[in-house]
Order: sequence, then C-alpha cells, then structure tokens
Amino acid sequence: MDPRKFVLVAISVALLLGLARSFEYRAEDLASEEKLWDLYERWRSHHTVSRSLTEKQTRFNVFKENVKHIHKVNQKDKPYKLKLNIFADMTNHEFVKHFGGSKVSHYRMLHGPRSKDNHGCDGGMMEQAFQFIEQVGGLTTETNYPYEAKDESCNSAKLNAAAVQIDGYEMVPENDENALMKAAANQPIAIAIDAGGKDLQFYSEGVFTGDCGTELNHGVALVGYGSTLDGTKYWIVKNSWGTEWGEQGFIRMQRGVDAEEGICGIAMDACYPVKSTSTNKKKQGSLAAGKDEL
Repeated sequence: MDPRKFVLVAISVALLLGLARSFEYRAEDLASEEKLWDLYERWRSHHTVSRSLTEKQTRFNVFKENVKHIHKVNQKDKPYKLKLNIFADMTNHEFVKHFGGSKVSHYRMLHGPRSKDNHGCDGGMMEQAFQFIEQVGGLTTETNYPYEAKDESCNSAKLNAAAVQIDGYEMVPENDENALMKAAANQPIAIAIDAGGKDLQFYSEGVFTGDCGTELNHGVALVGYGSTLDGTKYWIVKNSWGTEWGEQGFIRMQRGVDAEEGICGIAMDACYPVKSTSTNKKKQGSLAAGKDEL
C-alpha cells in the first residue's frame, strides 16, 4: 500500500474512534434552563472539569452561550462541525489568552534563552526556535521529553539527548499558497495562524471555512494537504490543544481561498528547518500529497 494512503487510513480510523468518545448532546437538552444545567453537569463529569461553588454560576452562563453558538452553527450548511469540547465553559477571550500565542511546543524551544520574541509557555517566534536548535546542536524527541505546557527549569540530561540536528531554516514566500503547498510536499512546515475565531475554539471535524482574521497569534504545524471527494481543497494542520480537540488534535483548513494570505493568515508566516546532508534530501512519506477523503 502507498505509505501516504496508509497514513490517511490510519488517521481516518483514529478520527472514528475519537468521535465515538466525544461528548454528545441533543436539541432537547437546550429546551430549558433546568435541562441546560443537567447538560452542564454531564459535560463537567465527562471532561472531569472541577468548578468551585462561587464560580459555577458564572461558568454555566458562559457554557450556555457557547452551547447555543455551537448548536446554531451546526444547524447551518457548513463543511465543518463544532462540538462541546473541554473548552466549552471558557469565553473566547479567555481561550485566546490561555491557548493563543505563537507557541512552539517542545521544551527545548520553550526553555531557550528568553528574549523579546521568546516567551516560554506564552509562545515564541518559530524562526528563533530554529536558530536556537541550530546553535545548541539539536533537538531531543517528544517521546524522550514530552511537552507539558508549563514554565519550569529544564531537565538538562533529557535536553541534551539530541536526536535531530538542523543546519538552519528557510522561509516560505509569504502570501503564496502555491509556494506553501510546494514546501509542504517535502516536510512539515511551521506556520502561524489567527486562532482567535470562536468556531476554531470548538472545531470538531470537517473542512474549516469559518471566520478568522490575520492577527497571527498561534504557532502550529502544517503537515500536508488534500481534497475531499467533492473537490474541496484543504490543508492538514496539527495543533497543540490536545487530541480531544478537532480531528484527534488535527484540523483541516480550507485551501485556495480568495485572500492571498490564506485562511486565518496561514500563508503569511511559514518556515521549515533544513539539513544540508544527503539524508535530508530524501522526500518523506508524509500526508503532503494525500488526495483522499478523511
């Protein structure tokens, strides 16, 4: 089997398993205040969310408005759906404040020297992260040193177990989705997007075509591209908000929009590491050229 199709099939199975574990609700759960309270308690139990008595009413009010928004969007004929994920009792402002920021998600990137462009768990510039990796001689693996989303002193022993070295990085020409697609055919790309849209907060599945701006505030990884059976073009993006969000931690975002900067500014700021040795010249069997419906 073509390795690319194998990966796509594997992700499709993972998505089905993820959907089976997701939190579901029915329209009648929104019929009254009492039923909404019951829904909120079921949601808290499902996601093991603990709230104090003093904040419970406030959180319920936020949850109620979010449920109504999710239900309204899902009733429309959109190519994507939303769900009551773990962020459902957070306002969009709170969500962006806590989960926005141009995050480069590995410890070594977070614990590099602080500067105006590197802010630890508050995020940092992707280009500076690549510069730091080059300077210190490499990056360890996620398995060896998992990301935990908190600021603390780093584990030097794990940090210095370099598994990957780079010789620099290349910038993708900005506001050029064709150039971005060409780059993504060979390796994952570090990109920045505007993650402030409310629909992004609750994204569940499908090709995202929702409203979002171009105020870049969140770093993610572009890992490929494809098209649905009806011809809708999309990017495949890996996020850092956990596997309960989106399609097992991934999102498919519309590709080839009218705006040159791409949806949510996806084509505005993109770069990737380079390795000058011959082992880096071999193309990866990635998702990049996948054309199958997920």
